[in-house]
Amino acid sequence: MPHSSASDQDLRHIASAMSAVLPALHRALDRRVAQDFPYPKPPEGQLALLRLVGERDGATVREAADVLLMKPNNVSAMVTQLAGLGLLERRQDPADKRVAHLHLTAEARRRLAEVGDLMEGYVVDALRTLTDGDLDAIGSALGALRGLARQIHPAAG
Repeated sequence: MPHSSASDQDLRHIASAMSAVLPALHRALDRRVAQDFPYPKPPEGQLALLRLVGERDGATVREAADVLLMKPNNVSAMVTQLAGLGLLERRQDPADKRVAHLHLTAEARRRLAEVGDLMEGYVVDALRTLTDGDLDAIGSALGALRGLARQIHPAAG
């Protein structure tokens, strides 16, 4: 496993800068979507659950809780809320009636796709303003950022 030769001070500087810029980027995207999206924005936890189920169709509440680092009873409560909004379906496991598998509704898929298209459009527009060198640097950093996310939380990658 490769190890960095960077000093602790350099690593702390990078960690501090990333810890500031990544949430700021997320908030900026979130605010733009809130302006342009024609539906009320669900709370962040509900959005995270919808995105997860979109990526892992059929996930259980327990699996979702593990990945989202949440308590199963909190995820279960969100499932109930999202099912009530017509965005999530629970389907009972045929082998174990106590287990429910989660699936997005067609409406949830449509809304998530619309939000994804909005976010992608904002980022593409912003990327168009950068230099080729900046684009190369960002492109090169993506793999490292994914690896960093897996180191911090293995289910994140």
